[in-house]
Amino acid sequence: MEQDRLDEIGPDPTERNRSVSTDARLSGAAVKRPQITDALARVFFEEWARVGYSALSLDAVAKKAGVGKAALYRRWRSKADMAQDLVSQLTATVPARIESGDRGSLEADLYAMGLAGRRLMRHPMVRRIMADLYASMEREPALAAALRPSEAASAKKVATLVERAVARGELPADVDRALATDFLIGPLYWRLVVLGERCTRAQLQTLARMTAAAFRAG
Repeated sequence: MEQDRLDEIGPDPTERNRSVSTDARLSGAAVKRPQITDALARVFFEEWARVGYSALSLDAVAKKAGVGKAALYRRWRSKADMAQDLVSQLTATVPARIESGDRGSLEADLYAMGLAGRRLMRHPMVRRIMADLYASMEREPALAAALRPSEAASAKKVATLVERAVARGELPADVDRALATDFLIGPLYWRLVVLGERCTRAQLQTLARMTAAAFRAG
Protein backbone atom coordinates (compact mmCIF):
# COMPACT_ATOMS: atom_id res chain seq x y z
CA MET A 1 0.00 0.00 0.00
CA GLU A 2 2.98 2.32 0.42
CA GLN A 3 3.32 2.63 -3.34
CA ASP A 4 -0.35 3.51 -3.61
CA ARG A 5 0.01 6.25 -0.98
CA LEU A 6 2.82 7.72 -3.03
CA ASP A 7 0.51 7.61 -6.02
CA GLU A 8 -2.06 9.54 -4.02
CA ILE A 9 0.17 12.34 -2.71
CA GLY A 10 2.31 12.96 -5.74
CA PRO A 11 5.97 12.61 -6.73
CA ASP A 12 8.57 11.50 -4.20
CA PRO A 13 11.20 14.26 -4.00
CA THR A 14 13.89 11.70 -3.14
CA GLU A 15 13.47 9.93 -6.47
CA ARG A 16 15.13 12.17 -9.02
CA ASN A 17 14.96 9.93 -12.08
CA ARG A 18 11.22 9.42 -12.43
CA SER A 19 9.89 9.90 -15.96
CA VAL A 20 7.46 12.69 -15.10
CA SER A 21 7.27 16.21 -16.43
CA THR A 22 8.93 19.17 -14.73
CA ASP A 23 5.57 20.92 -14.66
CA ALA A 24 4.03 18.07 -12.66
CA ARG A 25 6.87 18.20 -10.15
CA LEU A 26 6.66 21.96 -9.71
CA SER A 27 2.87 21.96 -9.35
CA GLY A 28 2.86 19.12 -6.84
CA ALA A 29 0.31 17.25 -8.97
CA ALA A 30 -0.18 13.57 -8.22
CA VAL A 31 1.73 11.27 -10.50
CA LYS A 32 -0.24 8.48 -12.13
CA ARG A 33 2.20 5.63 -11.87
CA PRO A 34 2.08 3.45 -15.03
CA GLN A 35 2.58 0.27 -13.00
CA ILE A 36 -0.51 1.04 -10.94
CA THR A 37 -2.55 1.81 -14.07
CA ASP A 38 -1.40 -1.48 -15.61
CA ALA A 39 -2.25 -3.44 -12.46
CA LEU A 40 -5.74 -1.94 -12.34
CA ALA A 41 -6.35 -2.70 -16.02
CA ARG A 42 -5.16 -6.30 -15.64
CA VAL A 43 -7.35 -6.96 -12.62
CA PHE A 44 -10.31 -5.23 -14.27
CA PHE A 45 -10.25 -7.69 -17.16
CA GLU A 46 -9.62 -10.64 -14.85
CA GLU A 47 -12.65 -9.72 -12.76
CA TRP A 48 -14.73 -9.08 -15.87
CA ALA A 49 -13.92 -12.56 -17.16
CA ARG A 50 -14.64 -14.07 -13.74
CA VAL A 51 -17.96 -12.43 -12.75
CA GLY A 52 -19.23 -10.60 -15.85
CA TYR A 53 -19.63 -6.89 -16.45
CA SER A 54 -22.86 -6.40 -14.50
CA ALA A 55 -21.37 -7.88 -11.31
CA LEU A 56 -17.99 -6.21 -11.72
CA SER A 57 -17.08 -4.06 -8.71
CA LEU A 58 -14.48 -1.31 -8.89
CA ASP A 59 -13.91 -1.65 -5.15
CA ALA A 60 -12.94 -5.28 -5.73
CA VAL A 61 -10.70 -4.28 -8.63
CA ALA A 62 -8.83 -1.74 -6.51
CA LYS A 63 -8.49 -4.18 -3.60
CA LYS A 64 -7.18 -7.04 -5.75
CA ALA A 65 -4.77 -4.68 -7.55
CA GLY A 66 -3.42 -3.66 -4.15
CA VAL A 67 -4.23 0.03 -4.46
CA GLY A 68 -6.65 2.46 -2.86
CA LYS A 69 -9.95 3.42 -4.44
CA ALA A 70 -8.77 7.02 -4.83
CA ALA A 71 -6.02 5.89 -7.20
CA LEU A 72 -8.57 4.12 -9.37
CA TYR A 73 -11.07 6.98 -9.42
CA ARG A 74 -8.34 9.46 -10.30
CA ARG A 75 -7.90 7.53 -13.53
CA TRP A 76 -11.51 6.58 -14.30
CA ARG A 77 -14.69 8.24 -13.04
CA SER A 78 -16.89 5.14 -13.17
CA LYS A 79 -17.06 1.50 -14.24
CA ALA A 80 -18.46 2.54 -17.61
CA ASP A 81 -15.66 5.08 -18.07
CA MET A 82 -13.02 2.51 -17.19
CA ALA A 83 -14.56 -0.12 -19.44
CA GLN A 84 -14.84 2.26 -22.38
CA ASP A 85 -11.24 3.42 -22.03
CA LEU A 86 -9.72 -0.04 -21.63
CA VAL A 87 -11.88 -1.70 -24.29
CA SER A 88 -11.06 1.12 -26.73
CA GLN A 89 -7.35 0.65 -26.12
CA LEU A 90 -7.59 -3.11 -26.51
CA THR A 91 -9.78 -3.21 -29.60
CA ALA A 92 -7.69 -0.58 -31.36
CA THR A 93 -5.14 -3.35 -31.94
CA VAL A 94 -7.61 -5.92 -33.29
CA PRO A 95 -7.69 -4.88 -36.99
CA ALA A 96 -3.90 -5.14 -37.20
CA ARG A 97 -4.05 -8.60 -35.62
CA ILE A 98 -6.42 -9.92 -38.27
CA GLU A 99 -4.47 -8.41 -41.15
CA SER A 100 -3.58 -11.28 -43.45
CA GLY A 101 -2.28 -9.58 -46.59
CA ASP A 102 -2.73 -10.75 -50.17
CA ARG A 103 -2.34 -14.53 -50.34
CA GLY A 104 -3.14 -14.78 -54.04
CA SER A 105 -6.70 -16.10 -53.98
CA LEU A 106 -9.99 -15.53 -52.19
CA GLU A 107 -9.91 -18.85 -50.37
CA ALA A 108 -6.30 -18.34 -49.28
CA ASP A 109 -7.11 -14.85 -48.01
CA LEU A 110 -10.13 -16.15 -46.11
CA TYR A 111 -8.11 -18.97 -44.57
CA ALA A 112 -5.34 -16.59 -43.46
CA MET A 113 -7.86 -14.22 -41.90
CA GLY A 114 -9.53 -17.17 -40.20
CA LEU A 115 -6.21 -18.22 -38.68
CA ALA A 116 -5.67 -14.69 -37.37
CA GLY A 117 -9.18 -14.57 -35.94
CA ARG A 118 -8.73 -17.95 -34.28
CA ARG A 119 -5.52 -16.77 -32.58
CA LEU A 120 -7.42 -13.82 -31.17
CA MET A 121 -10.58 -15.59 -30.03
CA ARG A 122 -9.29 -18.88 -28.63
CA HIS A 123 -7.80 -17.31 -25.48
CA PRO A 124 -10.12 -18.30 -22.58
CA MET A 125 -10.25 -14.79 -21.08
CA VAL A 126 -10.90 -13.19 -24.46
CA ARG A 127 -13.75 -15.63 -25.13
CA ARG A 128 -15.44 -14.96 -21.80
CA ILE A 129 -15.10 -11.19 -21.99
CA MET A 130 -16.08 -10.98 -25.66
CA ALA A 131 -19.31 -12.89 -25.15
CA ASP A 132 -20.23 -10.82 -22.10
CA LEU A 133 -19.22 -7.60 -23.83
CA TYR A 134 -21.66 -8.07 -26.68
CA ALA A 135 -24.37 -9.15 -24.25
CA SER A 136 -23.84 -5.99 -22.16
CA MET A 137 -23.71 -3.50 -25.03
CA GLU A 138 -27.45 -2.88 -25.18
CA ARG A 139 -27.51 -1.87 -21.52
CA GLU A 140 -24.26 0.09 -21.51
CA PRO A 141 -23.83 2.59 -24.39
CA ALA A 142 -20.22 3.23 -23.40
CA LEU A 143 -19.32 -0.32 -24.39
CA ALA A 144 -20.96 0.05 -27.77
CA ALA A 145 -19.12 3.32 -28.34
CA ALA A 146 -15.83 1.64 -27.45
CA LEU A 147 -16.37 -1.16 -29.96
CA ARG A 148 -17.58 0.80 -32.97
CA PRO A 149 -14.18 2.06 -34.23
CA SER A 150 -12.69 -1.43 -34.09
CA GLU A 151 -15.72 -2.93 -35.83
CA ALA A 152 -15.48 -0.32 -38.58
CA ALA A 153 -11.76 -0.96 -39.01
CA SER A 154 -12.29 -4.72 -39.15
CA ALA A 155 -15.05 -4.28 -41.73
CA LYS A 156 -12.62 -2.22 -43.80
CA LYS A 157 -10.12 -5.09 -43.71
CA VAL A 158 -12.79 -7.47 -44.99
CA ALA A 159 -13.78 -4.95 -47.68
CA THR A 160 -10.16 -4.83 -48.84
CA LEU A 161 -10.14 -8.63 -49.06
CA VAL A 162 -13.33 -8.53 -51.12
CA GLU A 163 -11.98 -5.81 -53.43
CA ARG A 164 -8.90 -7.93 -54.15
CA ALA A 165 -11.15 -10.86 -55.08
CA VAL A 166 -13.23 -8.60 -57.35
CA ALA A 167 -10.06 -7.34 -59.03
CA ARG A 168 -8.95 -10.95 -59.65
CA GLY A 169 -12.32 -11.79 -61.18
CA GLU A 170 -13.20 -14.20 -58.36
CA LEU A 171 -16.24 -12.19 -57.22
CA PRO A 172 -18.78 -10.06 -59.03
CA ALA A 173 -18.41 -6.31 -58.60
CA ASP A 174 -21.83 -6.02 -56.97
CA VAL A 175 -21.13 -8.48 -54.14
CA ASP A 176 -22.76 -7.33 -50.88
CA ARG A 177 -19.82 -6.10 -48.80
CA ALA A 178 -21.77 -5.73 -45.55
CA LEU A 179 -23.16 -9.27 -45.68
CA ALA A 180 -19.74 -10.57 -46.65
CA THR A 181 -18.33 -9.09 -43.43
CA ASP A 182 -21.09 -10.69 -41.36
CA PHE A 183 -20.59 -14.06 -43.01
CA LEU A 184 -16.85 -14.03 -42.56
CA ILE A 185 -16.84 -13.10 -38.87
CA GLY A 186 -20.04 -14.81 -37.71
CA PRO A 187 -19.30 -18.55 -38.08
CA LEU A 188 -15.89 -18.41 -36.39
CA TYR A 189 -17.22 -16.25 -33.54
CA TRP A 190 -20.14 -18.64 -33.05
CA ARG A 191 -17.93 -21.71 -32.90
CA LEU A 192 -15.14 -20.33 -30.71
CA VAL A 193 -16.88 -17.82 -28.45
CA VAL A 194 -20.54 -18.85 -28.23
CA LEU A 195 -20.12 -22.63 -28.34
CA GLY A 196 -16.61 -22.67 -26.84
CA GLU A 197 -15.47 -25.33 -29.29
CA ARG A 198 -12.20 -25.76 -31.13
CA CYS A 199 -11.64 -24.99 -34.78
CA THR A 200 -8.87 -27.00 -36.43
CA ARG A 201 -6.88 -25.90 -39.45
CA ALA A 202 -8.78 -28.44 -41.55
CA GLN A 203 -12.06 -26.97 -40.35
CA LEU A 204 -10.78 -23.48 -41.11
CA GLN A 205 -9.93 -24.57 -44.65
CA THR A 206 -13.44 -25.98 -45.07
CA LEU A 207 -14.91 -22.79 -43.65
CA ALA A 208 -12.82 -20.73 -46.09
CA ARG A 209 -14.20 -22.75 -49.03
CA MET A 210 -17.77 -22.42 -47.78
CA THR A 211 -17.34 -18.69 -47.15
CA ALA A 212 -15.90 -18.14 -50.63
CA ALA A 213 -18.87 -19.97 -52.13
CA ALA A 214 -21.26 -17.85 -50.08
CA PHE A 215 -19.50 -14.68 -51.25
CA ARG A 216 -19.86 -15.76 -54.85
CA ALA A 217 -23.54 -16.57 -54.32
CA GLY A 218 -24.08 -13.14 -52.81
